Amino acid sequence: MSDISQIQAVLVDEFEMFEDWMSRYEHVIDLGRQLPDFPEQWKTDANKIQGCQSQVWLNMEMHDGKMHIDGTSDASIVSGLVAIVLRVYSDQAPSDILNTKPDFINDIGFNDHLSPTRSNGLHSMLRSIYQRAGQYSVT
Repeated sequence: MSDISQIQAVLVDEFEMFEDWMSRYEHVIDLGRQLPDFPEQWKTDANKIQGCQSQVWLNMEMHDGKMHIDGTSDASIVSGLVAIVLRVYSDQAPSDILNTKPDFINDIGFNDHLSPTRSNGLHSMLRSIYQRAGQYSVT
């Protein structure tokens, strides 16, 4: 099992502790509040994720063979989704990212419980991460 798969499994277990979706949404919002500061100079068009109703920025850089990702959003729940995505993918090798499916989305229940616009935003974030991982894996 890869590190990403293990992180996903822990994340799914974490969300299973909550009995209802209101509690899960509160947890998502709490995760978003814990995001580190995102420098203003990173809020560029190049880092902005297209396809999100909210504003979302992801700054992705290679450090010692691993893809480090920082992110932020102007919306509470989306900030939490950013935090979850960073937890799964930041500081992972591009090849590991490309070789591991984002099963946590369905396993947690996001496919069924996020609004269509938030779901589109989450998938746009993932698409950007996988695209960048693909770019980094060929260089």
